[in-house]
Amino acid sequence: MGYCTKKVYYFDKPGEANTRDAIRIGAERAQELGISTILVPSTSGETARVAYEELKGTPLHLVIVTHVVGFSNPGVWEFDADLAADLRKAGVTIITGTHVLSGLERAFSSSPKVSGGSRSEAVAEALRRIIAVGLKVAVECTLIAADQGAIGVSDEVIALGGTASGVDTVCVIKPSHTQRFFDLQVREIVAMPRDR
Repeated sequence: MGYCTKKVYYFDKPGEANTRDAIRIGAERAQELGISTILVPSTSGETARVAYEELKGTPLHLVIVTHVVGFSNPGVWEFDADLAADLRKAGVTIITGTHVLSGLERAFSSSPKVSGGSRSEAVAEALRRIIAVGLKVAVECTLIAADQGAIGVSDEVIALGGTASGVDTVCVIKPSHTQRFFDLQVREIVAMPRDR
C-alpha cells in the first residue's frame, strides 16, 4: 500500500491553553508508535508539573528541557528548584542546555558592535515562521537532549514545543546531535496551532 492514515490535531490558537491536550495527544501517539520517551520544554516548571501529572502512571519516560542559567537574568535559573528536586526523585530527567539554534549567535546578532544574522538563527526563524514556533522548540529540545546524552539518536521520540508558555505543538522526531543537524528528521507533526 505504501501509506498510512493517522490523526493530526490543529489547535485554533497557539498558547498555554493547549498544554494538557498537547501532552495527552503526545502520549497517545507515543503509545500508537511504541515510543518510550517524551520531551517537554519548561521554563519555570509549570509545564513540567502539568506533564508529570498527565503522564504519571504511564510507561513514558519524561525528559524536561529547561532554559540555561542566565537566559533572562545573569546567574538565575528560572525553573523552580524545589519542583526540580521532586521531579527528579520521581524519575523525571531534567536537563538544561544552551539553545543550539541561537546560543552564542544571539550575542553577536544582538550586539551593537557586531551585528548580522547567522545561519543558525535563520534555521530557527524559518521553523518558527513557516510551520510553528513550537516546532522550532521541539527540534531544539531534541538536539539539546541528544547532545547531553538524555536520549539516544536511534529511536524516535515525541517532542513538544510551545509558543510563549505551555505547549501547543507535538512532533515525532528521529533525533540527532547538533553537529549532525541534518540527520534529524521531523517524521510527524501530530498537533500544532493552525493560526500563528
